[in-house]
Amino acid sequence: MSPLDPYDAVVLLSFGGPEAPDEVMPFLRRVTAGRQIPDERLAEVATHYYSRGGVSPINGQNRALVAALSAALQALPPLHDPAGEDERGPDALPETPRVVLANRNSEPFLGPVLTEVHAGGARRVLVVTTSGYSSYSSCRQYRENLAAAVAEHDLPDLVIDKVEPWFGHPGFVDTMAESTLATVMSSVQAPPDETVVLFVTHSIPTAMDETSGPGDEDGRAYSTQHLAVADRIMSRVHADASPEIRGELVFCSRSGRPEQPWLEPDIGDRLRELARDAVAEVVIVPIGFASDHMEVVNDLDTEALAIARGLGITAHRVPTVGTSPAFVAGLVDLIVARAALARGESGAATTSAFVVDAPHPAPVCPSGCCPNLRQARPALCGEAP
Repeated sequence: MSPLDPYDAVVLLSFGGPEAPDEVMPFLRRVTAGRQIPDERLAEVATHYYSRGGVSPINGQNRALVAALSAALQALPPLHDPAGEDERGPDALPETPRVVLANRNSEPFLGPVLTEVHAGGARRVLVVTTSGYSSYSSCRQYRENLAAAVAEHDLPDLVIDKVEPWFGHPGFVDTMAESTLATVMSSVQAPPDETVVLFVTHSIPTAMDETSGPGDEDGRAYSTQHLAVADRIMSRVHADASPEIRGELVFCSRSGRPEQPWLEPDIGDRLRELARDAVAEVVIVPIGFASDHMEVVNDLDTEALAIARGLGITAHRVPTVGTSPAFVAGLVDLIVARAALARGESGAATTSAFVVDAPHPAPVCPSGCCPNLRQARPALCGEAP
């Protein structure tokens, strides 16, 4: 029996991005649909993509992650089948489910991907998202997209489950901690009291943060989870480098209306404040991102590093986890645990390995979790209201 039973396919679901100049504006219009953002404003954002040939790095990075997951899942040993011998014979190996990429905002689009795996015989699919935290935009919106795709493409017999946000798994947290410590130890030259570690994630509206997490808890799961990851990493820096190095959570990529409150401080604004406080070096740690996609290569590697240089601050950017073996192994752990839970095995809680002190998301999102504050929409992979 496969350790991934009862799943027939695994879908890596991501945000998406353009892969040619003529895809840039249609992509941005899809991302901002319903927000009444004029093309003039989108054209400004489009320049970030055009400067890189109109290609976002995200799809290539996700294809590499799909390949790494496929290889890791293929290498899993079969489980003993308590029901008896495999009907194909004693020497037959269980078939490993396909791992495929799907995107919300660019090809390969989610609906056609689900249609394809369904046509190939899949009737139960497990989804892993590239967003690792709890909020509307990083979790529930993906669940809404799943519900819309199933309805639009008439797939009522396709059962879809989802791996919960993976921010707290050591495959992610401890990989980032190792990379951060390595950067501090090998690159930072300033005294510890003139060095700051800036943990960066995508800003979201404060109202979205306040309602993130299960509806019957305190909210702010998004910011609390990031702070917990930062604390775990800083504990390693303090233990192995210096307890005088400070760590802070900052944000990037704000895109809302000026009058709408979003999570702050922006990394550029904070760099300017740190320069006034005579900080000499910063270590930029992108804990909100799984790979070096556009927010990282533009907002951090281009804009934030340029601001730091202009202020006389030496900045070092820690790599994202990408396809690091420990991160891939962590995702495999969560996939296997979620499959055991689907089989009804006792003790198959998928967050048992989490190593941070923060609200842990449930494998099946509670009703009202991370609500859509604009319009109530159906969402899969959650408890019934």
